[in-house]
Amino acid sequence: MKNITHWINGAPAEGAGRVSEIFNPATGEVSGQVQLASVAEVDAAVAAAVAAFPAWRDASLVKRARVLFRFRELMYANQDEIARLISAEHGKVHSDALGEVARGLEVVEFACGIPHLLKGGFSEGVSTRVDSFSIRQPLGVVAGITPFNFPAMVPMWMFPIAIAAGNAFILKPSEKDPSASLLMASLWKEAGLPDGVFNVVQGDKVAVDRLLEHPDVRAVSFVGSTPIAKYVYETGTSHGKRVQALGGAKNHMLVLPDADLDLVADAAVSAGFGSAGERCMAISVVLAVDPVGDELVDKIVSRVSALTIGPGDDPASEMGPLVTEVHRDKVASYLDLGVSEGAKLVVDGRRTPVLGGAAADETPGFWLGPTVLDHVPAESRVHREEIFGPVLAIVRVSSYEEGVELINGGEFGNGTAVFTNDGGAARRFQNEVEVGMIGINVPIPVPMAFYSFGGWKASLFGDTHVHGTEGVHFYTRGKVVTSRWLDPSHGGVNLGFPTNR
Repeated sequence: MKNITHWINGAPAEGAGRVSEIFNPATGEVSGQVQLASVAEVDAAVAAAVAAFPAWRDASLVKRARVLFRFRELMYANQDEIARLISAEHGKVHSDALGEVARGLEVVEFACGIPHLLKGGFSEGVSTRVDSFSIRQPLGVVAGITPFNFPAMVPMWMFPIAIAAGNAFILKPSEKDPSASLLMASLWKEAGLPDGVFNVVQGDKVAVDRLLEHPDVRAVSFVGSTPIAKYVYETGTSHGKRVQALGGAKNHMLVLPDADLDLVADAAVSAGFGSAGERCMAISVVLAVDPVGDELVDKIVSRVSALTIGPGDDPASEMGPLVTEVHRDKVASYLDLGVSEGAKLVVDGRRTPVLGGAAADETPGFWLGPTVLDHVPAESRVHREEIFGPVLAIVRVSSYEEGVELINGGEFGNGTAVFTNDGGAARRFQNEVEVGMIGINVPIPVPMAFYSFGGWKASLFGDTHVHGTEGVHFYTRGKVVTSRWLDPSHGGVNLGFPTNR
C-alpha cells in the first residue's frame, strides 16, 4: 500500500503523526495512505521556503525562465503518468485527466514569458536630470490550497507564476488525491529549481490553518467551496495576508429559441457530465426558453443514454465514479429532493449500468450515473445550490428576460453561457449578466492562461483572479523609483559579446 509523504526542501519528508486513507473510487477499496501535516511540519516547510527565497528572488529572469521551460518539457514527458495517478485517486477517465494536465500546462507556458511579464514602465526627465520607473518584486513565501477535482491543473494555475515571479511556494493539495503533487515536486527538482523553492505539505484543516496564520506566509491562493473560501479569505486577511479565494458555482446555460438544439444538447451533456460533474465550471442548469424545452430534453436524454460509465483506466469509459462515498451520497440525495420539490426525474443516475456490471447503486465503488431532472422549480434547492456532481437541472423559462433574472438572482457568479444565433442577443447577454466568465455558444468558458480565471459574488473572495495578468500582480508588488544621477559613470572598454547570466 502506497504511503504519500510531504516534500520539503527538495526531498520527500516522512510525516510523524496522523494519516488519512486514499481510495480507489472505482472499487471503493483503500489504495494507500497520506500523511497529514502537523503544525511543526508546516513550519519546517515554511522555514525551507524562507531560506530559499532570497537566492531565488535574486536569480535573473532568464535563469528563472529556463527552469520553467525545463519543467514544461518534463511535465509533457510525464503527462501520461500524472493522468494515471489522477484517474486512480480522483476517478475521472484517463482522457479527461490528460486534458486537465494540458490546461494546467498552458499556465506554465504563460509563466515562461516572465521576462516580458515583469517589464516595468520608465519615464525619463520627469524633472531636471530626474527619472522615474516602476518595478514589480516578489512577495516572499506564498501558499496554494487546492481542491480534489483538479489535483494537477489548479496547482498549475498558481505555482508557475508565483515561482517565475521569484517567490517560494508551498502547496497544500487535497488529501483525497495527493500523488500528483509529489510527482510534480520531483519534476521541479529535476528541472533545476533550487531546493526549498517548491514544497508540498499534505494535510487537512491543521495544515490549512497554520498556513493562514504563519507570519512568514505572505499570500494564499485557494480554490474550493464557498463556505471554506470565505473562511480562508477572512482568516488569511485577518493575519495580514494577501488572499485570493475562489468558491463555488451554479452555472446556467440559457438556450434561446433560435439556437441549434443539437449543438446545445451536445454542449449540455459534455459540460454537465464531464469529470462526473465535479467541476466548478460545469453546466448544472439549462434554462430552456419556451418553446424549445421538450425537444431539447429529448435530445439530451438520447445522448445521456448512450454514455458509457466505467473505471477511469478503461479506454471505453466516458465518465468515471465520484471521488468519495460521502460525496456520492450527498449528490445522490438531491435526486429524491428534486422530486419532492416538484421536478420530474427523467434520467436516474442510480440505475445507470456501470461498464461490465450492474446498476450504479449496486456496484462497488462510488458510482452515480448522469442524472437529468426536468421542470425544476426556480425556487428549489436543486436549482439554487451547488451539487457538484452529474446532476443536470432543466428549468423552463418564458423569455430571455426571465432567464437573465434567474442567473443574476443566484448566490454565485462564476460561469454562464448563452446559446443563440442572434448576435444582438448574445451581446446584450454579455453586458447584462452578472457573472465573471461568459460563454457564447461555448458551454465551459474557462479563459486561456493569458487571461484570468475567476467569478463574481460568492464565487470569489478577494480582488484578483487566478493566472493571467492578474495572477502576476497577485504574486508581486510594485515599487516606483525616482532617481537623480549627477555625473555619468564609465565602465571601461569590453569588446566581448554581451551575455545574460
